[in-house]
Amino acid sequence: MPTPPQAVVLFDIDGVIRDVSASYRRAIVETVHHYGGQRPKPAAIDALKGEGCWNNDWQASLELLRRLGHTPLPALEALVAVFETFYFGGDPAGDPGLWRGFIGQEPLLVQAPFFASLTAANLAYGFVSGSEPPSCRYVLQTRLGLADPPLIAMGDAPDKPDPTGLLRLATRLAGASLGAGAPPVAYLGDTVADVLTVQRARAQCPGQLFLSLAVAPPHLHGDPLARLAYETKLLEAGADAVIPSTAMLLNQLQRLDAISQQINPERWP
Repeated sequence: MPTPPQAVVLFDIDGVIRDVSASYRRAIVETVHHYGGQRPKPAAIDALKGEGCWNNDWQASLELLRRLGHTPLPALEALVAVFETFYFGGDPAGDPGLWRGFIGQEPLLVQAPFFASLTAANLAYGFVSGSEPPSCRYVLQTRLGLADPPLIAMGDAPDKPDPTGLLRLATRLAGASLGAGAPPVAYLGDTVADVLTVQRARAQCPGQLFLSLAVAPPHLHGDPLARLAYETKLLEAGADAVIPSTAMLLNQLQRLDAISQQINPERWP
């Protein structure tokens, strides 16, 4: 029988594994401009995401158009086609080598050795993202070289903050039903929706120890005041801790241990 992991660590992808400031966020801006003639500021997108219910960037684009007073609103299917042209710049199901869209402008926030260090620490890891499966596989497999990474992507489960995908993948990686006997589960995200996902997971599985970790998205790291305001909103939404960056996760283990001891002194290794 395989040795159970010390803990399960799940990651969002956008803003956590890769910087999407010039890709997904730019696709939102250009999609809104395509239909409405205005380019929303980053702060407007941050504010929308801070509401906790606009994790899907297609729906976020549509909502920004609605708030700008654009009428009639485009059909979602048409908007998605425009958005995907900006983001992928080619067939999402086709050869990534032929993509010419904004997806080519996504700096990585961690490298492959980061995940090797998680494995060495007996931490099982996986990814719960609202991005399209081809986009997720591209960053995880093609760019990071992860072989068959455990993944819940768009279409695999209801959109966050619904916790279905998180609970499903956590159960798989824990190797047992979640509850009093299962390893602790941590989820690292960068939006209020990610934080709310953990809160709803707790409500559905109250016997399981969940830890909600958060990180400010990269585009805020050069603006201390905006970053502080964003991190404060994450904490107010219920995040147990905000860490400086994804790459520093293992360096934060002592701090995370202290936080987890406060939540449940018997459950975190």
